[in-house]
Amino acid sequence: MHIFDYSFLDEGLLPAEIVNLTATITAFNAISDTRKESNKSIYTELEKIARVQSVKGSNAIEGIVTTDARIKQIVDGDSAPLNHDEREIAGYRDALDEIHSKHDQMSFSENMILHIHETMTNLAGYELSGKYKTEDNLIMEIDERGRRRVRFTPVSAAETGEAMQQLVLAYMDARDNPKINKLLLIPCVILDFLCIHPFSDGNGRVSRLLSLFLLYKSGYDVGKYVSFEEQINESKDFYYEALQESSIGWHTNENSYFEYMKNFLSMLYKCYKELDKRFSTVNGKKLKKTERVEQTVLNSMLPVSKAEICDILPDVSPSTVEAVLGKMVKTGSVMKLGQARATKYVNAKYIK
Repeated sequence: MHIFDYSFLDEGLLPAEIVNLTATITAFNAISDTRKESNKSIYTELEKIARVQSVKGSNAIEGIVTTDARIKQIVDGDSAPLNHDEREIAGYRDALDEIHSKHDQMSFSENMILHIHETMTNLAGYELSGKYKTEDNLIMEIDERGRRRVRFTPVSAAETGEAMQQLVLAYMDARDNPKINKLLLIPCVILDFLCIHPFSDGNGRVSRLLSLFLLYKSGYDVGKYVSFEEQINESKDFYYEALQESSIGWHTNENSYFEYMKNFLSMLYKCYKELDKRFSTVNGKKLKKTERVEQTVLNSMLPVSKAEICDILPDVSPSTVEAVLGKMVKTGSVMKLGQARATKYVNAKYIK
């Protein structure tokens, strides 16, 4: 069985890119903490948007989708889920809300992980909701010809309980080591969780919820204001490449965590950059309202809807937002995606 040991994080032999990313993220986090104290209303609006994008993004990675309008209705509790996919979406909403609101009272443990899985899957009627897998599973992929191949063989069902126990104990041991940077520890734990693949279904979504939880416990709350899940969804090909690269040789303890660590930290860095841009836009009191609308769209790496812009800029009328968006589409500075209520706008430079 794989030996869970994070002592390599205490050896100081980390790639310079990872060390630099960690330092930059730490600096961004300190700036955000300072801003948040004196700009609570702005952060409250950003939180509302991120909540919807997190639920949408994490489920979209797994192919669980519905319209943007339905996502918002379900996340806001304005409508009950109507089918299996929407029950999956509502379940993720419930688990996400619990982590956002109760992380201070929760501890990383097997019971906590099982509880998060149960909360996430209960509405969808999973037979093994909140329980480890009872049969061995495989991580497969399908090539362009429709042929399946095994991408990774996780821990067997018989060994899952012991593996999860060792994972939690190894995390606790490393967490209590003052020489180990907690931010570097998180992606290592998440990679090991994904290699165990303890559940018959929902492992990817649980891994993202655990990422947010462990970030909270380590003092990083950016995922509350900019969707970490959506960043992964936007670059999921790179995410899966990093995951595969770092899982090679995992069973025999010959794998390297560095590619997955770098990808994880890069996604987190993008979240802080996005938060910085959104804050600067919303807080740009010297700019005209039309300029603030323009900057909101141009500074966002993700497509944004008219409604989301109105949420970010509550003092700007919807008619003004609509007029500015129309002008920007005509000049070609932004691209219009989707139709009717699903319409979103994105900086043209992000469209290849």
